Amino acid sequence: MTSSAASLKFFAPALLQWHESQNDRMLPWKGQKDPYKIWLSEIILQQTRVAQGIPYYQAFITKYPTIHNLSEAPDDEVFRLWQGLGYYNRCRNMLHTARYISRELKGVFPNQYEDILKLKGVGAYTAAAIASFAFNQPAAVVDGNVIRVLARIFGQEEPSDSAAGISYFRNLADALLSKKHSAAYNQAIMDFGATLCTPKLAKCNECPFQSKCYAYKHNSIDLLPFKAKKNTLKQRYFTYIALVCKQQLWLQQRLEKDIWQGLYQPYLLESAKPLSPKQLIEQLRQFNSNITLGTLAPVYKSTQKLSHQQINATFYTISVEDPTNQSFSAGKWVAFNDLKKIAFPKTVLSFLEKNFYF
Repeated sequence: MTSSAASLKFFAPALLQWHESQNDRMLPWKGQKDPYKIWLSEIILQQTRVAQGIPYYQAFITKYPTIHNLSEAPDDEVFRLWQGLGYYNRCRNMLHTARYISRELKGVFPNQYEDILKLKGVGAYTAAAIASFAFNQPAAVVDGNVIRVLARIFGQEEPSDSAAGISYFRNLADALLSKKHSAAYNQAIMDFGATLCTPKLAKCNECPFQSKCYAYKHNSIDLLPFKAKKNTLKQRYFTYIALVCKQQLWLQQRLEKDIWQGLYQPYLLESAKPLSPKQLIEQLRQFNSNITLGTLAPVYKSTQKLSHQQINATFYTISVEDPTNQSFSAGKWVAFNDLKKIAFPKTVLSFLEKNFYF
């Protein structure tokens, strides 16, 4: 691998030429200069596929066309619109930042990379994207697409998830960046990684860098970028009890600093492994000794993978005759017709939809 200044000069001009003549990737925020809309799109796309994020971006822009509109929205309303995207800390941070900019900065978005980086929920990649696209500052974006392109073309074998690897790719991205055309360059390299230099089935025959690409010449397309870590998913077992009384569902809000904070769910029992029928009955008796259990049989099961954990959920339904018992005071009864006004985790939402509560 060579990375002298002279050896890098070919990259930016060829990439910009490809961008101008062949890049036909269409995105609703592409070419946008409004920092609010750029910021919103980048927050939505954190840990979200573009195809999934587009309708959410359009819904948010329609409902909250300015940062002031978003800052004034009730939390539950925004969470409801966010529902299905997951990683709800993004949504909480987004609301915090919107309110900070609207109230403390009078709606004026910071225009310097260092100041943008200080905003809650904004990392180096998002700050670079906003600085570049909205304010044409020479800040290089570095995400998974960019790392893949650079690792393959320049033959970087340092693990991309190591400190040394991340530092290398950031320095290389800075060295390659077209300072005069940073916005076009950043858009080009992201689109290039998303459409040509893809994780699988890369379109090498359409690549303008084929003759210079280290991975192509060394038959290592599928090996780069290297990763050192193999994530082991933590297994969590959630047993949900849907308590129903007269077309109402009992719900509790997740208030702990954990996944899905602020969202609603039926009564939950979490355990280190799946609960046996006997264990389930014992724990339900502790919650409310007056519940008539009858025959307990699961009505729905699902598995949801998050970044570092897997949620194994089992749902039961129990009819309740006396909804005034003290044990129910930690939550609230919600009419089936009002459930669409509540924000739920994807796992719970799937159960509600499958069982026709909506």
